[in-house]
Amino acid sequence: MKRKYLFGGLALAFLSTLAFNSNAQEKKESVGQVISKTATKVGNKTAEVAVKGTAKVADQTYKGKMAPDGSDVYINGKNKKYYINKKGAKVYLKESQIRTRPVKKSK
Repeated sequence: MKRKYLFGGLALAFLSTLAFNSNAQEKKESVGQVISKTATKVGNKTAEVAVKGTAKVADQTYKGKMAPDGSDVYINGKNKKYYINKKGAKVYLKESQIRTRPVKKSK
């Protein structure tokens, strides 16, 4: 009888050790996932810079105005106003979305 309790207790201790061990391990991102995220960030920044460069050359900048996120507002040839978001896409604005840029105070 004592032997039965001894084996039962050992089995219970062994199983609880396995259960706590498996929960303690952290889930880490694989190298492929990290590289993929980094490549996406680099691609978005490259697109943003390229589109902003094109907009500065081809379109006019709306002086004294800014987009909802604080960036420059551009005017294309069809008199449509837009800004460049973080992914490099042109986001067209309504007149109500364009804000006046605060004047910088000089000391």
